[in-house]
Amino acid sequence: MGQFWENEFVLTAANYSVVILCMVVFLAVFELVTKYNNWEEIKRGNISVALATGGKIFGIANIFSHSISQHDSLFTMVGWGIFGFVLLLAGYFIFEFLTPKFNIDKEIANDNRAVGLISMIISVGLSFVIGSGI
Repeated sequence: MGQFWENEFVLTAANYSVVILCMVVFLAVFELVTKYNNWEEIKRGNISVALATGGKIFGIANIFSHSISQHDSLFTMVGWGIFGFVLLLAGYFIFEFLTPKFNIDKEIANDNRAVGLISMIISVGLSFVIGSGI
């Protein structure tokens, strides 16, 4: 069985499958902490929500990319990916906290594209910092 897991095709498929599952779970967590329905807003054409959600998706994928390249075990990769996601989620709350003059979620729900773009850039930027650390 050990030889099975050493096959690069099997390992790549396993990493891919686990990351997709984690991404679905993590996006569901983001859905819970935002005051708007991501997919409903995207369906309605809300570019700001699409930008913010795209940044989260990129951020999660980038964190896992670093985790896959740095860790040999599937379980270790997932552990570091979860830790990176928690840090990315903390970044979301810090962004909300550091903008007391307006509500990030409300602005994004109202399709304020400037806020959506900054949200995306923060997610992407933090993912590189988090990825470098893991």
